[in-house]
Amino acid sequence: MLAACFTKTDCPEVVCSMADFVRLEYDIDGENFTSAGEASVKVKRSLRQMGFDPETIRKVSVSMYEGEINMVIHADGGKATVDIYDDRIVIVLADRGPGIPDIDLAMQAGYSTAPDNIRSLGFGAGMGLPNMAKYTDEMKIESEVGVGTTVTMVVKV
Repeated sequence: MLAACFTKTDCPEVVCSMADFVRLEYDIDGENFTSAGEASVKVKRSLRQMGFDPETIRKVSVSMYEGEINMVIHADGGKATVDIYDDRIVIVLADRGPGIPDIDLAMQAGYSTAPDNIRSLGFGAGMGLPNMAKYTDEMKIESEVGVGTTVTMVVKV
């Protein structure tokens, strides 16, 4: 599948394109709520061009979108790295936000620390992390209060 690998010309987000994997990187702008989700749309397009099946693309898109929204709401943005292999897609979302003091609590469906102004926009229902876990085969959250959070997700192909 990666034989039709991307180059910088094909896809400007490509940071590394090797025989084994393709790496896409995106800066998530935490100051621009309207741009939240742009990286997941670009990854979706890239996966389609690479010939991945619709179910894999859906899982990656949903989990990445939820992560992007969380980065904008809670952490003033961050960085998304997507490594695409023949057998898996690895998504790493890293921020320098306030961190998550209680990961188990944050993983509970419906739990949210989003402010009222975000909730009034229809976000912050407390389903971001649970949906990220639901649509990935593996998910690991590393967080330190006052330092930031890194979420690593794997979708198997």
